[in-house]
Amino acid sequence: MRISRSRSVLLAGAVAVTLSATALPAAFAAPSSTAVISEVYGGGGNSGATLTRDFIELANSGSAAYDLSGFSVQYLPGAPSAGSLWQVSALTGSVAPGGRYLLAQAAGTGGTVALPAPDATGTVAMSAASGTVALVSGTTPLTCRTAADCATDTRIVDLVGYGSAVVREGSGPATGASATASVARAASLSDTDDNAADLSAAAPTPVNAAGETSGGGTDPGDPGNPTEPGTVRVHDIQGITRVSPLDGKAVTGVPGIVTAVRTTGSKGFWIQDTAPDEDPRTGEGVFVYTGSTAPAVAVGDSVLVSGTVDEYYPSATTQSITEITAPRTTVLSSGHALPAPVVLDAAAVPAAYVPSADGGSVDALPLEPSTYALDLYESLEGTRVQIADTRVTGATTAYDEIWVTVEPKQNPTRRGGTLYSSYTDQNTGRIKVMSLDATRPFPVGNVGDVLSGTTTGVIDYASFGGYNLQATELGTLTDRHLQREVTRKQKGGELAVATYNVENLDALDEQTKFDTLAKGVAVNLSSPDIVSLEEIQDDNGAVSDGTVGSEATLKRFTDAIVAAGGPRYAWRYVAPQDGQDGGEPGGNIRNVFLFNPHRVSFVDRAGGDATTAVTAVPTRKGVTLSVSPGRISPANEAWSDSRKPLVGEFRFHGKPVFVIGNHFTSKGGDQPLHGRYQEPSRSSETKRVQQAAEVNTFVKSLLAADKSARVVTLGDLNDFAFSPTMSALTAGKALKPLITTLPANEQYSYVYEGNSQTLDHILTSPGIRRFDYDVVHINAEFADQASDHDPQIVRVKVDGRR
Repeated sequence: MRISRSRSVLLAGAVAVTLSATALPAAFAAPSSTAVISEVYGGGGNSGATLTRDFIELANSGSAAYDLSGFSVQYLPGAPSAGSLWQVSALTGSVAPGGRYLLAQAAGTGGTVALPAPDATGTVAMSAASGTVALVSGTTPLTCRTAADCATDTRIVDLVGYGSAVVREGSGPATGASATASVARAASLSDTDDNAADLSAAAPTPVNAAGETSGGGTDPGDPGNPTEPGTVRVHDIQGITRVSPLDGKAVTGVPGIVTAVRTTGSKGFWIQDTAPDEDPRTGEGVFVYTGSTAPAVAVGDSVLVSGTVDEYYPSATTQSITEITAPRTTVLSSGHALPAPVVLDAAAVPAAYVPSADGGSVDALPLEPSTYALDLYESLEGTRVQIADTRVTGATTAYDEIWVTVEPKQNPTRRGGTLYSSYTDQNTGRIKVMSLDATRPFPVGNVGDVLSGTTTGVIDYASFGGYNLQATELGTLTDRHLQREVTRKQKGGELAVATYNVENLDALDEQTKFDTLAKGVAVNLSSPDIVSLEEIQDDNGAVSDGTVGSEATLKRFTDAIVAAGGPRYAWRYVAPQDGQDGGEPGGNIRNVFLFNPHRVSFVDRAGGDATTAVTAVPTRKGVTLSVSPGRISPANEAWSDSRKPLVGEFRFHGKPVFVIGNHFTSKGGDQPLHGRYQEPSRSSETKRVQQAAEVNTFVKSLLAADKSARVVTLGDLNDFAFSPTMSALTAGKALKPLITTLPANEQYSYVYEGNSQTLDHILTSPGIRRFDYDVVHINAEFADQASDHDPQIVRVKVDGRR
């Protein structure tokens, strides 16, 4: 079993093996023809890892046993400081000729698979980012800190540098290791004293002196190239649950027809058995993972595959992909017809989404493909399927992915999407389509377009989006000509207030981004009187140098609005403390008010800064703010490492209006809808509920001083209209969520994984009784977008006391 955030994340570490004659002085030993460090893995127990411990494996290519009595393996950080010390792990016993020797190091909190019984155990917590390991004759700690210095220490028998290690052999360190990949020598154990050339990245394969592996058996070795099928079929591997009953076990001669080949990213190919069993729970297709090596098979080949069955988890909370790893493949013949694809349509997909495990893992639950959509997709994992004339529910992404639905009548939006309306009513027909054909341009589609004709491919699974169709034959895109909306202009007596998340805008961005966002304000939003902006960064964006101001960013943005035909906006914001508001590191994200001074005035009251809390001040004429602009309880734990709400006091036709711009903490860390934990935990929700309660308390303080106070609370709340966050924000009827005043099929401003949903909101106090509210769809449904959010606007009638 393997758990990984990404197969391509690089380890940056260093492990000591035989030192290079080219990198180190000639006083060092020549390349070893006996004992070497054969494999190093520093990601054990890390987030995303499968193995629970780090390890170092030794090997002996000599003809006699290599005695390790009095030897040690020593570890040094990859970029050692003057105070860095080599950490020593003593060894005993010997390495048999042609054998292995396993040293287990520190365990972490991640992973689920133990190492085979180690031959020695240390306590060193090796970095998965950078380090050096040395095989040393003796147990006295080394003192060298550079490759040149270490070259003069004749106790070092072997040395490996990986990642960005300073101490290494040859042209450079070994590269390519990660939480799911070690750096290892080839089977020949060749040692040329060049770490970069001698070691390469692959899935970790620890073997101890007894030949045992982490799968619980002995090293299967090379079964050769069988010409007859073995006893195991694909459906035996897939089993009746999400986890293979053969996980970690060696299999030999598994028969199948190659149905698809992937030559980029996680390389490999899919096979499907042409003699299925009678159980709909047991899949007939499986992925054969070849790692960094391009598959040497073709679609239509009849093959026998030998290797190790593995459950690969793209992340700790996702479901797994059943694979055959470290494969040996025999091609028996070629040119065979492929198994007929399973048709996925509204009749095939169940209405229920996934079984409940009361928050636990569904891995061990028997599949019910006729009852649950995710069980159906799991039973089809690796199997050829076909969809036809599917409506696009999520526009083409920068990664050449497009979301479609095979259930066209399921919660449709007015503009062609699929509405996400509750935690319990999931949209079962959504599926992500990708292409295995790199020679054909991927279709660029918007929500509401149609992927016409038939699309055929195999069902796969990924951390983002879950089950997807890896297409071998793509349908053609039918353009339904979705148009960007333009809202009406506010009337003379209407105050127009908008919210817009401008997606990490800073002064270093391309002018085209400024121009597109500016057109959205000037044209599509018809130049609102007030615009509350989210995700304005400091002037040098992700550069972390203490800059917190946004004047250059806002000058470029407001200039672009004028150029697009809009008014000359003024702005107000409170600069955050450096590094205290979350978002992109170095960006110092904040909320900002733009306002048209010819239509509305801002009431400036000095004293507002990053740490001063704004308060409601009762007066004989109503309520005012203690500072304007100001921030709501910025020292409260609810806003730790998160954007603080910006509060401003405006006057329109002589009447006060209070605007609160918000950007609540993101959903990062929540378990996915398609994950193995059901129902999924929404851990980030706790912080948003706290933030909503703080805003609600502040609004109530305004209303306590003046029950008729006009308050507009708006922004990217990162939560749904039906969420506990919204309940906390509206508690006591202090605020009315305007999204719920729209028809159900228009209640969205964001599209994620094919679901049209609402993260952005505008809410008003009881003192605002006449309003006209609109979500202006210009981004979220389109492949070409300036932001991933659609803006919203409310036009408030301000006359008399109301």
